[in-house]
Amino acid sequence: MTVVILTLNEELHIARALTSVASIAEKCVIVDSGSTDRTVEIAQGMGAQVLTNPFVTQAQQFNWVLDQLPSETDWILRLDADEIVSEALALEIAAKLDGVPGHIHGMRLSRRMNFLGQPVRRGGVFPIRLVRLLRHNHGRSEDRWMDEHIIVDGEVGDFSGEIVDDNLNSLTWWTHKHNNYASREVVEMLNLEHGFMARGEGGDADHAGGTGAKRWIKENLYARLPGGLRALAYFLYRYVVRLGFLDTREGQMFHVLQGFWYRYLVDAKLREVQTYMKDNDTDAVAAIMEVTGIDVRP
Repeated sequence: MTVVILTLNEELHIARALTSVASIAEKCVIVDSGSTDRTVEIAQGMGAQVLTNPFVTQAQQFNWVLDQLPSETDWILRLDADEIVSEALALEIAAKLDGVPGHIHGMRLSRRMNFLGQPVRRGGVFPIRLVRLLRHNHGRSEDRWMDEHIIVDGEVGDFSGEIVDDNLNSLTWWTHKHNNYASREVVEMLNLEHGFMARGEGGDADHAGGTGAKRWIKENLYARLPGGLRALAYFLYRYVVRLGFLDTREGQMFHVLQGFWYRYLVDAKLREVQTYMKDNDTDAVAAIMEVTGIDVRP
């Protein structure tokens, strides 16, 4: 199994991520997009191969490295630098991966999240079931700016073990990252309306894990609700209906920030771009560039 990790200034996490897969990875490939800290030094010191490539989107970066892997590559595990493969999942992979039937081209795993060092247990958002293991040359990432999934060309199996997202950065870093995420999500929402880019569509693997249904709800129901109101409705669903208020203090913070603040920020940025389009009589592509700085021209 080859583990692929995309990095940019991940010296805080990269050693932990590599250590979590040391017992199961034949090879670790780091795709760095210009780190100025010790990420590359640490990764190379732990025996990982480091490639460099300019970053545009997560999807494009992952698909790029798939094309760089040697033909004899078998299974590939997609891991974020701030994620950890749990001991239970590592043992499961070691015991079962070699015996997966040849017609199964991907494996679905669970992903949980810690926020400010504490697990988020309620709100109906975790664990998420995602395809993170795939056979080489039998799958790729959807080419989307946000919310991309790995789609394989065969059947998908299931492992019960978990990956844990446990970012150690500050809340200031987290809000900055989600500010950038909000701009990228605006691109996806405007593209849903104006169709200026080809849209990656989830296949059977996506729908089998439930993410296809969630995307359909997001794009066909959530997106049609009034901006701002939908953010409040989503937050109340998570915090009240799905009992997010019973989570830890850190979990409650996560539901408020990610379930309301972030979603409201997306709506505010969307309105900003739409207002610019109207006031300047311009199209979505030009407005996105002027307002968010994101260049989506082909």
